[in-house]
Amino acid sequence: MDKKSFTGVLNYFKSLINIDKDCDAQATINNISQNIEFKGLNAWILIFAIFLASIGLNVNSTAVIIGAMLVSPLMGPIIGIGLSIGINDLKLLKKSLKNLFIMTAISLLVSTVYFLLTPLSDAQSELLARTRPTIFDVLIATFGGFAGIVASSRTQEKTTVVSGVAIATALMPPLCTAGYGIGTGQMNYFFGAFYLFFINSFFIALATFLIVKYLKFPEKDYVDDARRRRVRHYILLFSLIVMIPSVFIALGVIKETAFNSASIKYVNSIEQSELFTETQIIKNSRDFKTKTIDIAFVGKPLSDVQMQYLQTHLNDYDLGNVNLNIKQSGAATFDLNKQSELIQDLFEKKDAIIEKNEATIAELQKQIETIKSASKLSVVELSKEIHALCPSVEKVALGETENYDVMTNKSSKSPVVTLYWNGSPKEEYVDKITSWLRIRMNDSTVEVENK
Repeated sequence: MDKKSFTGVLNYFKSLINIDKDCDAQATINNISQNIEFKGLNAWILIFAIFLASIGLNVNSTAVIIGAMLVSPLMGPIIGIGLSIGINDLKLLKKSLKNLFIMTAISLLVSTVYFLLTPLSDAQSELLARTRPTIFDVLIATFGGFAGIVASSRTQEKTTVVSGVAIATALMPPLCTAGYGIGTGQMNYFFGAFYLFFINSFFIALATFLIVKYLKFPEKDYVDDARRRRVRHYILLFSLIVMIPSVFIALGVIKETAFNSASIKYVNSIEQSELFTETQIIKNSRDFKTKTIDIAFVGKPLSDVQMQYLQTHLNDYDLGNVNLNIKQSGAATFDLNKQSELIQDLFEKKDAIIEKNEATIAELQKQIETIKSASKLSVVELSKEIHALCPSVEKVALGETENYDVMTNKSSKSPVVTLYWNGSPKEEYVDKITSWLRIRMNDSTVEVENK
């Protein structure tokens, strides 16, 4: 390729990535400055958007959450902060910070009120996803901020791009999740979600600042050079105050993401290792704060060689300083084929088992009826039989007496047979009749009274 052709190709690629063309810096500054305002229409739109996002998180509806992010005006003040620092405009910075603070406070208030009133208090997956930032949230906020300010600086139509940025950077859901944490008294949700909101806001503003500087937006003119220097110093001081903790926060997010990624790879490598073919990982968890990995095994008990491997293998994933907790659930194994055969056998035998049980129940019921019929004698039959045994008995009466056992604190009833004699009863007859009645009535508690 000759020099002319190379230059032509180079110029072509420059034109592809050129963002200076079609840029209207002053119009962009004016447009962003107007969108920073928070009153009237913007205030009501924010309130409605907060309610929409809170409902979406509450019922786990992604579509509703996206709709809320589309109409939310939160992007305005955040881009305004990055723009004001880039063009050295202290007044615009103060205005952006003021409106962002008011918007944030109202968002937290409205979402807190909603979650205090809603009967649905369970944390859904959409809500839980906004409680802990990751490195991907940092990247999304950064590239979303780049796309937002580049699109805003164009003279052509940019609504679609800005709307997409509003959805991608997801500023509204973390604020609603923070309100959920306050409303339900779960402050860990509040701090996690607000932390995510801060991360998103900072990197959107940072991306805006970088693009504004790259496009060389005109800086704010001051008549007094001393005032210009003071403004620069104020803005520099503010930037440092915000940036230093944000950098540490971002580094923490990166470290946590790296820890989680390494932990996942470590556990996966164990599952695939031939050293652990007779065991299985049934549960694993990790905690970045305590630098701990918990793994639960089931199957054959781990040998000393396996335990040593688990510990030394941590170094292969830069996890040498991690505390490894191993749990084992015994040596029981589960053979699916055998279990399936057992279940099938039970199904095949169920009819026979049921028939046998029904026959047993029928036989027991028959015996019970026989016993009942034998024990339930009419007073007429009993009178005839006793009179045949002892003609001196003229009349028989049947009754019951209630007994109470102090030791067991239980009461019971015993049958009582009253014999009316012609003359004085003879003791020998009384004992015989008593014994006969107890056998005849199949009840050893039968009592006899003589009159």
